[in-house]
Amino acid sequence: MLQSARIALAVLLAAGAAGTARAELVNPSNPQKIVEIVQSRGWPAKLITSRDDDPYIESEHKGLKFLVLFMNCNDDHRQCKTLQYYLGFSDAKDTTLDRLNEWNRTKRFARAYRDETGDPVLEMDLDVDFAGLPRENIGETLNTWSTLMDSFHEFLFD
Repeated sequence: MLQSARIALAVLLAAGAAGTARAELVNPSNPQKIVEIVQSRGWPAKLITSRDDDPYIESEHKGLKFLVLFMNCNDDHRQCKTLQYYLGFSDAKDTTLDRLNEWNRTKRFARAYRDETGDPVLEMDLDVDFAGLPRENIGETLNTWSTLMDSFHEFLFD
């Protein structure tokens, strides 16, 4: 009985290791894969590309429009290495710098500041360089981002 339990445990561990080894690695050099991950959250995702600028994705979560910016791209605006999630509010210009500093003191993972036009902005960076990250990990960063967007909106307007 003990021997069969050991064999069963070994089979389960081997199956788990094989599943981990097959995890799909995703990086920003393939923007369509990032679009698919955003859409897998039930959010719209429109990829914007041009010959003169790095690509980005327009999306929305609970009425909050945000961008996924492809950054650290080569001169042809391809082979990007990092991502940045970006959310701005043009209707909250009266938010003080002290208030934004409070956010930065009490929250992790994303920073808040005023952009060049005075709008409060929330940004979260994601380094996906080298071989990439497992698809599930990028999806999890979007879960974190959605929570931060909701919290930031509440922080500014409630």
